[in-house]
Amino acid sequence: MSNRFYIDADLAVNHPTELTEPVFHHWVRVLRAKVGDQAVLFNNQGGEYTVQLIEINKKNATISVESFCADNRTPQFRAVLGQVMSKGDRMDYAIQKSVELGVSSIQLLTSERCEMRLKYERDQKKIDHWQAVAIAACEQCGLNQIPRVLPPLPLTEWLQHSLPNTKFVLAPTDDHAEDITAQLSHDVCLLVGPEGGLSAHEIEQANQAGFKNWCIGERVLRTETAPVVALSILNFILKS
Repeated sequence: MSNRFYIDADLAVNHPTELTEPVFHHWVRVLRAKVGDQAVLFNNQGGEYTVQLIEINKKNATISVESFCADNRTPQFRAVLGQVMSKGDRMDYAIQKSVELGVSSIQLLTSERCEMRLKYERDQKKIDHWQAVAIAACEQCGLNQIPRVLPPLPLTEWLQHSLPNTKFVLAPTDDHAEDITAQLSHDVCLLVGPEGGLSAHEIEQANQAGFKNWCIGERVLRTETAPVVALSILNFILKS
C-alpha cells in the first residue's frame, strides 16, 4: 500500500505543488523518500491524489499530481458520536478507532463523572492533538473526509442541540434497554459516558431528549471500547 498523507493545500492533476512542511518532514525526512517515489495525498476536499516526487531540496520538495480518485470510502450511514472525555491514551484510542470505523463527527463532552477538565491555554492544544489523531487514522485507514473533533460541551447543553432523530445512549446493564436493530436508520447519534458511567439522572435527561438506551451484551464495556463496538455493529447492520 502506498504511503498516504493529509496535506493542507489545494491539489489538481498536472499542476506541480510544493509539499507542506508536515508532509515534507514525514515523507522526505522521516521516511527518506527519493525523487520518483509515489504517495497518495488527500486534502479533505473529497477524493485523493496519486503524486510523485519530482524535486527535493534542503527545506522543501515538489510533487507532480498524476491522477485523482473520487472515492472517499465513507460508510453507508452517518454517525455522530458524543464522547465524554477521559484521561490518557483512552481518549486517543476512542477517537482513533471511531474514525477508522467511519464516524462522521466527534463531540467532546463533560459530565458529572467526567475525570477531565480542559483549562485555558491547554484547551486548544489538546483539541488539536485529538484532531491530529483523527487525521492520522484517516491516513491509515483510507478515509478522505476527516471527521471533526469538536470542542467540549457540557452534556446537558449538547442534549439541547439539533441531533439525528435516531439517538442511542450506551447504558450498560440496563434491564430496560431496547433491541435497537429494528430502530436503526442511516443517520445515528451515539452517546458514550465516562469511565465511571453516566449517572441515572444523566441517562434520564438523555431519554427525555429522545435517546433510547442501548445495552450491548451482558458485559460492561470501557469508555474507549463502547464506541468501537457500537460502530462495528452499525457497520455490519447498515452496510447496504
